[in-house]
Amino acid sequence: MRIIFMGTPDFARKSLERLIDDGYDIAGVFTQPDKPQGRGLKLTFNPVKELALSRGIRVFQPVMLKNESVLGSLAELKCDLITVVAYGNLLPREILDLPPLGCVNIHGSLLPKYRGAAPIQWAVLNGEIETGVTSMFMANEMDAGDILFCKKTPIGDGETAGDVYDRLGTLGARLLSETISAILAGTAVGTPQNHTEATFAPSLRKDMSLIDWTDTSVRIRNKVRGLNPWPIATANFKGKTFKIFSVDIGERKKEYTPGTIVAADANGLEVASADGTVIVRQLQEPGGKRLSAADYLRGHDL
Repeated sequence: MRIIFMGTPDFARKSLERLIDDGYDIAGVFTQPDKPQGRGLKLTFNPVKELALSRGIRVFQPVMLKNESVLGSLAELKCDLITVVAYGNLLPREILDLPPLGCVNIHGSLLPKYRGAAPIQWAVLNGEIETGVTSMFMANEMDAGDILFCKKTPIGDGETAGDVYDRLGTLGARLLSETISAILAGTAVGTPQNHTEATFAPSLRKDMSLIDWTDTSVRIRNKVRGLNPWPIATANFKGKTFKIFSVDIGERKKEYTPGTIVAADANGLEVASADGTVIVRQLQEPGGKRLSAADYLRGHDL
């Protein structure tokens, strides 16, 4: 089978690597244009591009998909199937109709829940205890195509979005491999989604970072977990904006005004919430290093 792969981040790289290991003929890889990274704003290759180039696979990085040049390149590659994993662009109808076996997408949620750009992060932010990956035939509407297969996994109580992201990337690669095998065997039958049950997971923004101490302790902890590794939750103490990497729920009942620092000692930084307290375990002051709260408090007074 001849396949075109579309994807960009490390989540997608794992799927491309699996297809290569499975022995499929990867006709070409489409990925997002290179972007400047770091303080020097140096153009950096994304994980999918790095892997493709290391394996001698042609790489295409169009700014837009809906133009004659891109359609011509896709047609010349003469693929049987297009696979899409965290690519970052919607495919126009002209591309969806191009491959004989269709276009298959791997999405990081149990559809129809959490359609959109940040399904893993929002599952953690919302305190879900289970998530997974779904394979589907692609449609014109975002993440709304017929479902083929899914794989589930629990979300651990202390896991961050980054932890779940890494696991789902591996699970998604396995699901893509199994989905393609089913397509080849003629056993892949799509099931329409129940669109009334759809929920959405928009991209995260930096302005979501600030912790609202009038939230419950559980919601604050989920926010810290869901925004890790980006954009990272923040909190203001003594005029400084600290990054907050890890918190636990305290045992105190509601006694203090939300935002009050209740304790600052070897156990961490305990702050009042709407219904109790939250204990900050890891933090970082502006220009400083990421430290345990206990280590930071040995040299600083909050």
